[in-house]
Amino acid sequence: MARCVYLVILLLCLGLMYPLVTGIFMDKLASEKLCADDDCVYTISLARAEEDYNAPDCRFINIKKGQLIYVYSKLVKEKDSGEFWAGSVYGEQYEDHMGTVGYFPSSLVSEQHVYQEANKTVPT
Repeated sequence: MARCVYLVILLLCLGLMYPLVTGIFMDKLASEKLCADDDCVYTISLARAEEDYNAPDCRFINIKKGQLIYVYSKLVKEKDSGEFWAGSVYGEQYEDHMGTVGYFPSSLVSEQHVYQEANKTVPT
């Protein structure tokens, strides 16, 4: 009887730990992105946010209307997906967010200056 109780407890513990072991997997936003270089480290353009955006998860960045954003890559739009760009926030009042790179909807920004063409297709 004691062996059966230990077996049940072991199975319960394994069942409770399963989500911790497997992790949380998020849907891929796109299979490819456009960049200015093979590593997507060079700035493509400078964009200005036309609206506020609150990031839904850790892959995205929060942006505020009027904020400047350095754009590093542009996801290649796929069926049933939005069009997202990757970039980082710029400006003194957002100093704590500078250097944080994340995605944001391209429809919420306007490009102010294009530094170089995004002509390299890179897998995501």
